[in-house]
Amino acid sequence: MSKLTIGRVAQSSGVGVETVRFYERKGLIEQPIAQATFREYPPEVIERIQFIKRAQQLGFTLAEVKQLLGFAHKPSSSKQEVKQLAGRKLIEIRHKIEDLQRLESTLASLHEKCSGRGTLSGCPIIESIISPDKYSCHT
Repeated sequence: MSKLTIGRVAQSSGVGVETVRFYERKGLIEQPIAQATFREYPPEVIERIQFIKRAQQLGFTLAEVKQLLGFAHKPSSSKQEVKQLAGRKLIEIRHKIEDLQRLESTLASLHEKCSGRGTLSGCPIIESIISPDKYSCHT
C-alpha cells in the first residue's frame, strides 16, 4: 500500500494539517517514521482520524476518544465497556441540555421584560447580570 504525506492525510480526512499534528501529540495517532525529508503515513491513519472526528461529533472528549480507540483495538474489550462510557456521556449531555433550557427560559423572560427603549436604567437584562439573585437562572 502507498504511504501518504501529512497534507494528503489531512485532506483525505477532512481536517487541517495542524489537527493531524495535534492528534499525534495527544497520542491519538502514531507519529510516522520519517522517510528522507518528509514523514509518510499509512492509509489506515485516515480511518482513525475519521473515527476520532465522528466520536467528537457525538460529544466525546479526546480522553474519551482515546478510551474508545483502546476498546476498538483491544480484542478483549466488551460492548458493556463501550456502553458504560456512552451512558456516562449521555447523562452529561442531558445535564447540559437541562442547563441550556434553564438559560433559554431565563434569557427569554428577561428579553421579554426589556422594553428596548430609553436608557439602561432599569434594564432587566443588565440588572440580572449585576444582581443575579434577583432573577431565576440556576446553572
